[in-house]
Amino acid sequence: MAHLLHIDSSIQGDRSLSRRLTARTAAAWRAAHPDGSVTYRDLGSEPVPHLDAAAGLARMVPVEQHTPAQRESWALSERLVNEIKQADVVLLGLPLYNYGAPSSVKAWVDHLILPGQAYHPETMAGLLGDREFIVLATRGGGYGAGTPRDGWDHAELWLPHGLSMTGLRPRFITAELTLAPVNPAMAELVPLHEQSLAAAEKEIDNLWTPVDARR
Repeated sequence: MAHLLHIDSSIQGDRSLSRRLTARTAAAWRAAHPDGSVTYRDLGSEPVPHLDAAAGLARMVPVEQHTPAQRESWALSERLVNEIKQADVVLLGLPLYNYGAPSSVKAWVDHLILPGQAYHPETMAGLLGDREFIVLATRGGGYGAGTPRDGWDHAELWLPHGLSMTGLRPRFITAELTLAPVNPAMAELVPLHEQSLAAAEKEIDNLWTPVDARR
């Protein structure tokens, strides 16, 4: 049975465009896999703990030497890695916060770098790469080539590197200038935002063939 792991990270609730786009993507996946199952994780409302001095070293010492805090942290990392292992498709909403990924996404990535389960500790081969990884990226401004803030989007640039040890390779679908409809100073950019959003929605709708279309 096909399985989808759907992850949101926005703290914007119903106002979130990344949540709207991940919901659209999940609906497209369900239409193509009506017998499939879905696991949902909301890093925006229920973030995983960041690695700290008490538990973070669990990944660097033998399991039999773990403190209680390290055992708890390791167990959470195992659960997060297993969520990916059980999925055929991983879907992540990635808004841009202060020119980077939400800290909740960074914490999630840190938990995934688990030796022996996400990557081979001797060969360093990634063990999670045999699945689709689709990232719905949203950003309030424009950061493309030739723009005043070209290169300021450190979320989309960082994620492939942050997960490189695991073998996961993100496919980005991006909508930008999301602040244009609500920021009067960006009013002239609304058409460009609408164009970007329409392109993202079209790409989402073409990801999978709905069952009805196969008949």
